[in-house]
Amino acid sequence: MRSIGGREAGTVASIARWRHGLRRATPWLATGLVLALVGAVGGARAVPFLSYAPTVGYGHTPDANLTVSLQVSDAGFTPRFFSEPPGTNLSVHVMNVGHLTHSFVLSNDSGYRFNGSNPSKLNASVNAHPLSANVTVAPGTSAWANFSILPSEGFDSFEFLSQVPYQFQSGLWGLLNITSTTPGTTIYENTTNALSFQPSVLDDNASHYPSNVNIYVANLGDVNHTFTVAPQPNVTITTVGYFHAHPALGNASIPGTAGKGAWANFTVPAPGIYEFVCTVAGHFTSGMFGFLYAGVPPPPPPAPLPTGIVDSWVLAGSFALLGIGGLLVVIAGFGGRFAGSPPGH
Repeated sequence: MRSIGGREAGTVASIARWRHGLRRATPWLATGLVLALVGAVGGARAVPFLSYAPTVGYGHTPDANLTVSLQVSDAGFTPRFFSEPPGTNLSVHVMNVGHLTHSFVLSNDSGYRFNGSNPSKLNASVNAHPLSANVTVAPGTSAWANFSILPSEGFDSFEFLSQVPYQFQSGLWGLLNITSTTPGTTIYENTTNALSFQPSVLDDNASHYPSNVNIYVANLGDVNHTFTVAPQPNVTITTVGYFHAHPALGNASIPGTAGKGAWANFTVPAPGIYEFVCTVAGHFTSGMFGFLYAGVPPPPPPAPLPTGIVDSWVLAGSFALLGIGGLLVVIAGFGGRFAGSPPGH
């Protein structure tokens, strides 16, 4: 048997010492890495995560301003009947071209007709009824009546008149008719490759029904979708076969191109909660649906995520563990716990 020389014996001893140092350093290194990992995860969980889409999509009323001229003479209003679009801020310039003082009183209730059989009944009817405008105009002067027409007031009709005694009975009245081309409310919606609507809750905050709704659905991904609205409120859809027996209230095909979209324009007949879905095969069953709240308050959005897991002490503790773990790794590596490379390397 060959004996081991002095040099070889030294090498063997050095390897033994290296292995011994490795065994001593491993628990410290493992402990430090575990503590650092726990601290890093805890610190990361303390950072709030923000959604790139709102929780609720609210309807927006178009902003438009219109000015119309209305002449009033001792014989009546010119024009006696005029039409304006809904969703507008209307300014009526009432010009008195007659020899008597007149007034311009506008009802705020669609379809209401003032009781004008005599001046006393007319005064009682006007005083007991909400008005959109009430101005008095002396001969040769003019006055402004400013009011808003709601986006949902398409097809409505409002009576106006002069309240000066006996003028209404003489024919000083007319009608403001709201056109049927109502822009309604506008809501923005998104579809995604994750087979979801963002947001999944929409709010048609109209104060009057029927209400026209214009929803623009944009695609954030590259998969084709549909935006299909149930025609019945307060009905939970279990399968897209529902639309075979019940034609959709509104339907739009969303192209499978990121950034592209389509409009879904329809009329909500009455208040309620209307479910909308994607009818592409497999999308609805994967959870691609949402709800349009019409004249019904939507559920409150969930509370924002906290900036810490539980409390500030958890955040501080997480970073303390991270620091201790890092310190132990340093001790293991540079404090003599870790030997260098094995001899000969």
